[in-house]
Parts: sequence; C-alpha cells; structure tokens
Amino acid sequence: MLQTLMESKDFLAFTLDNPNNISEAFSFAISDHTNVHVWDTGVIVFEPKIDLGKDVVLSSAVHGNETAPIEICNRLIKELLDEKIVAKQRTMFLIGNPAAIHNGTRFVEENMNRLFNGAHSKGQGLINKERIRAKNLEQYVDRFYTSQTDGRHRIHHDLHTAIRASKHEKFAIYPYRPGRAYSAEQMMFLGACGVDTILFHHEPTTTFSYFSSENYQADAFTVELGKVRPFGQNDMTRFIATHEMLSRLISAKPLELDSFSEEKLNLYQVCRVINKSYEDFEFTFANDVENFRSFPKGFVLAKEGGSEIKVEHEQEAIVFPISNIPVGQRAVLTLIPAVNINVQ
Repeated sequence: MLQTLMESKDFLAFTLDNPNNISEAFSFAISDHTNVHVWDTGVIVFEPKIDLGKDVVLSSAVHGNETAPIEICNRLIKELLDEKIVAKQRTMFLIGNPAAIHNGTRFVEENMNRLFNGAHSKGQGLINKERIRAKNLEQYVDRFYTSQTDGRHRIHHDLHTAIRASKHEKFAIYPYRPGRAYSAEQMMFLGACGVDTILFHHEPTTTFSYFSSENYQADAFTVELGKVRPFGQNDMTRFIATHEMLSRLISAKPLELDSFSEEKLNLYQVCRVINKSYEDFEFTFANDVENFRSFPKGFVLAKEGGSEIKVEHEQEAIVFPISNIPVGQRAVLTLIPAVNINVQ
C-alpha cells in the first residue's frame, strides 16, 4: 500500500481504490522532518518532528459530490508528499465519504453532516455506513487532538460547496459557542482565503464543525467554497487564495492577516431554523433563488399543512433551502445582520 501511494502521491486515488477500509494502518517518514500516518481509508496525518503548536484538521467530502474541496485537499497532500511544502503544524486530512464520491452523490443513505456529535448512534443507531463512518471520523478527530498535551491551538475547517449559487460565493458557518468569544484572527484568516461572509449559528447542531468546536474547543468552521460541480468542472483559479492560505497555515509561514474590521466581512446571525413538518412542505420562491436572497417582513417563504411560514423581521435572508428532505429535517436557515458579536 505504501508503494502504491508513494508512486502516485495521489491520496484521493488511493482512497477511492480502497473505499471501505485499508487492510491495516501504516506509517512512513518524509526525509528527516515529517512522520506520516495513514490510519484508515481517507485518513492521513502529517506529524512534523518539530511542530509549532497547532493541530489542524482539514476535512472534505462529508458530502461526496462536493468536489472542489476534495481537489484542494488532495493537492495539498500531494505537495506535502512531494516536499513542495513541509508541514510545521500537525495536520490531519479527512476524506469523509468515499462511497458517496464513487456514487457522485451527496450521500449514499443518509446526510452525514447531520450525524455528528453522537447523532450517529441515536434513534435507529448505526444502521448504515454513513452513521458508522461519522462515528469513526469522530474517533479519529479525538485521537488526533487528545494525543497531544493541552494548550495547543486546535483548528478544524470542514470544507464544502453549496447546492445552489450564492450572493456571497464563499461563506463559512461559525458554530454556536456559548461563553466563548469569536476569533478575530480566524475570521480574518477566512477572509484571506476569499471567504468574506460569516454566519454565526445560534444553537447546537449535529455538524462536523460543531462536534470539534464543542468537544475540543477548536476554532472550527463549516466552509462553503462555491457551488457543487462534478470533478473536472471546477475552475480551480477561484481557489488560489484558499490554497495559498491553507498552505501557509500548514507550513507555518507568515499569514500576514489584516486587522479585524466588520467592514471587511459580511456578518450574519441565524435567526431561525425552519424544519419540514409536513410532507406537503413547499417554498414559494423559485428553485434557482440564490443563497442570501433577502425577503421583507410578511413575505410568505413556505407553505405546509395548511399554514404559511412568513418572514418575521424587517428583512431576512435565506441560506441552504431544500424541500426534498424527510419530515423533521431542516428546510432552510433564515439570517439577519449580526449585531453585538463578541469578537476578540
């Protein structure tokens, strides 16, 4: 297996050739500076012999058809294996759902990004491969973060692309973190990546980024890098800044960040989560309405069960609208401009 990986330096191809499980974990060294560990299919850890105090998790393919983040991470892995960049921070890459990548679909049986923070084992329990994989990914994050002494800076960027186009092409969700200030540095790092829009969530969720934020106090984000496209159809020039900043983070090169300013970013806070309660749930707006489209107070966003769901604030923007989901799941988030955010 090691020979196969090192001949191609293509960890994505290696992962897709072993979509269920590798036969056994293995390790190797890159020159005299980095130890590399492949713990499982889609799980690779770069451990510098001398690191500078950060533990970085970069995950992609939690949804298998979101290909741009997969390509960004695979390029970084190849550059590390080729020694074009040298890791100076401990870094773990996770390719979340290889089976869904093979299918070219968002998921095989169940949306994996609703299965973290223990949700995989609730209800019907570990009944499908997505639930089992989500539990395993949690265990790998735990192993990665807790194998080091306390006091290190933990970071997790869970990289995605959105189903539909967006008014703000690249944006990130900052998970709910009561009692903890939001990091000015981390938001400006995202801005330097080309991610100029931040949504502050208002409640616990079952996303991968919330899991790392809540359980390990990581600076964690769900990062949306544009629109879903098949392999080969991503304009990778749109991700030059993202690749450059992630490379600098891993290799501990100067980040050269701007000082924090609310004027440099678009800041929203989630005001409502609208769940689908009836099978006849339907939006009143067209299927191609972009993320962050705003609607005025009183506008009917959706109808279900003989009732109307209306905008409650003077203006509310929408993000992640999807109606073709099971009853009980989230249909849309609504947003208002962020106010009184505790940033340090």
